Amino acid sequence: VQLQASGGGLVQAGGSLRLSCAGSGRTFDTYGLAWYRQAPGKERVFVAAIDWAGMTRYYSDSVEGRFTISRDNAKNSVYLQMNSLKPEDTAVYYCAADATFVSIKTRATYWGRGTQVTVSS
Repeated sequence: VQLQASGGGLVQAGGSLRLSCAGSGRTFDTYGLAWYRQAPGKERVFVAAIDWAGMTRYYSDSVEGRFTISRDNAKNSVYLQMNSLKPEDTAVYYCAADATFVSIKTRATYWGRGTQVTVSS
């Protein structure tokens, strides 16, 4: 599975962005998908995940209620709608995929190149 994230940019606090991640591979629709982020000088952390059918979603406490993860298996894509953005959301955002959904909040096998999100105050 190959992944490519896009949609990052500069936005003011309170604004919105929608990240997209396009995947390749015939078995893309069988994988759990996730978004992680890495702020400057910090470790990469889990943000959100969605199972292969789009029925189960996980969110970190810091984004619950503001971010929404979704997927379109027909387009081999996963999305992250980010609303009410805060300066502390500034980070490089990565999409990830793994065949084992139960552990996707802590690990993933496949990673895309990140996309920068910067939120100004």
